[in-house]
Amino acid sequence: MDLEAVRTFALVAGAGQFQKAAVDLSITQQAVSKRIAALERDLGARLFSRTPRGAELTIDGQAFLPHARELLRVADRALASVQPGRRPLRVDVLSSRGATAGLMRGFHAAHPEVDLDVLMLFDMDRAVEALRSGAIDATFRAVGMPGRPLPEDVVSVRVLDEPLQLMTGPAHALAGARSVTLAELVGHRIWMPGIAPGTEWAAYYDELVAEFGLGIEATGPNFGADALLDTVADTPALATFMGEYARIVWPAGHGLRLIPVVDPAPVYPHSLLWHRDNPHPALAVLREHLATAAPAPGAAGTWTPPWTPPRTPRVD
Repeated sequence: MDLEAVRTFALVAGAGQFQKAAVDLSITQQAVSKRIAALERDLGARLFSRTPRGAELTIDGQAFLPHARELLRVADRALASVQPGRRPLRVDVLSSRGATAGLMRGFHAAHPEVDLDVLMLFDMDRAVEALRSGAIDATFRAVGMPGRPLPEDVVSVRVLDEPLQLMTGPAHALAGARSVTLAELVGHRIWMPGIAPGTEWAAYYDELVAEFGLGIEATGPNFGADALLDTVADTPALATFMGEYARIVWPAGHGLRLIPVVDPAPVYPHSLLWHRDNPHPALAVLREHLATAAPAPGAAGTWTPPWTPPRTPRVD
């Protein structure tokens, strides 16, 4: 079906005159008549009756009008979805409760004029491919892992170092500590069932274990944050790591403790990634916001894996 003919039909129906629709479309009245005639042939129905006052919808025209308007709305949405500046800025975050989701909430509060879609793709390879295809505009990832170079057309900049905290239940041996060193954690069971092999956060914790000799366990199914909190609260022998900027709420009866880890403080390095040629105007707004709003990474006394990139962009 010719959408220009459908658009012409909707304008004639609204104006009640072929001439008024012609003016609105900047075409001749004859061209309007030809479009309507072609649409009527496609539909096999007469849409207008000519009267001294103009053009009136027939019964078939009245039946077709709401569908015509819906067709035009769908077409406009389809067009907007692929035109930068007319479609939302699409940003991938790892979880709805994590630090990067918090960064995007802050961005939305500071720039409510930016239409925003937030997605969770989980897999880094899928996220990078989505960047390159234009399916998303940006993603937050830890980058630099050995054997996992970014494509040359993907830009990365380190935007946030998130300190890890130890979370324990009230009966854990370290529950009363005001802080704990990495050396003091050796021999304690740190349970993290959300670590998926092959992911960037698995590579991060592999480095942490290798350098400090920690006992991090990823055994058992991952039933989500609520189940993790329940288990840690009820099991004196277990603790877990939690990002300082994660938005986690638990029942008051759990008595969970969040204890800073120091000497050095392990931090998780979040980088923003985008395609070099991405033209979305709001992407520059997001980058500028993160450069000023996110806590500066790379503080003294912190630890990141040796492959962690510097804060400056790899490509500009």
